[in-house]
Amino acid sequence: MRLGLVSGYSGPKMNETMEVILEAERLGFDSVWTGEAWGSDVVSFLAFVGARTSTIKLGAGILQMQARTPAMTAMTAMTLDGLTNGRFLIGLGPSNPQVIEGWHGVAYGKPLQRYREYIDIIRRILVREQKLRYDGQEYQIPYAGPDASGLGKPLKSILHGRPDMKIYTASIGPKGIALAAELADGLLPVWMSPDWCADYYTPQLEAGFARAGGGKSMRNFDLAPYVSCVLGDDLDACRAPIKASLALYIGGMGARSKNFYNSYVRNFGYEGLAGQLQDLYLSGRKAEAQAAVPDELVDAVALVGPKERIAEQLSRWKASPVTTMLIGTNQVEALRVLAELCL
Repeated sequence: MRLGLVSGYSGPKMNETMEVILEAERLGFDSVWTGEAWGSDVVSFLAFVGARTSTIKLGAGILQMQARTPAMTAMTAMTLDGLTNGRFLIGLGPSNPQVIEGWHGVAYGKPLQRYREYIDIIRRILVREQKLRYDGQEYQIPYAGPDASGLGKPLKSILHGRPDMKIYTASIGPKGIALAAELADGLLPVWMSPDWCADYYTPQLEAGFARAGGGKSMRNFDLAPYVSCVLGDDLDACRAPIKASLALYIGGMGARSKNFYNSYVRNFGYEGLAGQLQDLYLSGRKAEAQAAVPDELVDAVALVGPKERIAEQLSRWKASPVTTMLIGTNQVEALRVLAELCL
């Protein structure tokens, strides 16, 4: 099993973050990932990291699709990939309507259709077989809308990118998981439990592989969930930051009527908890929401506690279809423990 590092998306505190990233690279971690919400962006940070590292892959987890045209994402990916000797990994996601319409000021649209067209356009640009023409529901290239100048013409990338650059999607709904298996090279669940694979992830992945054809399967696909890790002897203290994060995502990351993480956790027997956390978080009772997250859920989706306990928890992950664990931690010692246990 490969290990990656997740650096977060709300910083970054460059010096502290780089210390952890450089240790991950020294230990043999395969990749480092960062994201974006409505603060720091993915691209600037990964360019900085790429200049300071030499072997670790650079994962965009994720680039908000509505914030960039597919061509702009392809240009960025080719540029960073070229500057870092082929280390860039494209990660795409639709974020949520509150962010896309409230921050970027564009329509949220249909995320599954957007994924399909976005990935197709990027691959056409990377392959560079012909000038780009596209007539889709979300994208028309060249643009020919009622306000077009009429001067747009099909173009081919000046830069010769790497046609086999890997594309990941951040999906947790059944249709999105299947679409990732059909069209992408990997999947980035925001968090999951290895115990959820057999009944939830595997059937959707297999359906997507079947649609893709060509022998596509888990042998050439990367299931790479984010897995928080807090190393320490005080189990309650280790669980606390995980509970805070779960309370935020399940309770407050999105409108009451459109919270994908809230809908996601209901699939695994947490219907009552999902409603409770949303009620508490959206009414401003964040501490109560955090306290309401059960230890059982933390232990299902994260690695917490002393080294011996983490080793025991890892056995479940190693027996699952997960191929890469993207570790969310700021503890250098936790990286060393995981490298010893997994690499």
